[in-house]
Amino acid sequence: MDTTSARERILARIRNRQGRAEAMHASERREAEAWLASRPRGPQPAFGRSTAGQFAEMASRMQTTLDAVATMAEAPAAVARYLQAQALPLHAAGYATLAPLDWAAAGIAFEPRAPRDDDAVCITGCFCAVAETGSLVFASGPGTPASAHLLPETHVVVLDARRIVPHQEDAFELMRRELGQLPRGFNTVSGPSRTGDIEQTIVLGAHGPYRVHVVIVGGGEEA
Repeated sequence: MDTTSARERILARIRNRQGRAEAMHASERREAEAWLASRPRGPQPAFGRSTAGQFAEMASRMQTTLDAVATMAEAPAAVARYLQAQALPLHAAGYATLAPLDWAAAGIAFEPRAPRDDDAVCITGCFCAVAETGSLVFASGPGTPASAHLLPETHVVVLDARRIVPHQEDAFELMRRELGQLPRGFNTVSGPSRTGDIEQTIVLGAHGPYRVHVVIVGGGEEA
């Protein structure tokens, strides 16, 4: 039995228990499709600060470290300061979209490629960020491989403040508007990877980076 047939059988049994016909009526299908098309949202909290300020607070709670610069041209120097402070190598793989920045002037050997097993640091952008949870949203694609934010021990993100949205639903809407549909794969990352599986002790870097550092470009406290 294929997956579709199994699903239809399960749904038919549920409808039967509810005293409804096993097959969905055309009117029911139209009603369901209209509801999905409207993309209704549940209650969403209001923020007592700017979107960027909310993101910064929530990201810090998730042990993401933050820095801010006024322009994209200042980002390489900010990244270099962070790597030096952490005694990390000044060598990184990263998104090709960041290659035009003057990494060499900041002392960083930047390679626009997907990370390999021996890469300690990866520098990327992100599709957007979510203020409500302090999360980073990554949409997979040829130039934005998922390995970039999953494989290296240290992940540095250069984030345009204009790409910070209030809620997760806004991230989905942005994807539909800019990409036409949801990508084949996307990840919402909230701070360094962690687990509490062993004796309920939190361990960082269990399934991904030990460190997540975000350089916010522009906007200051305003998004």
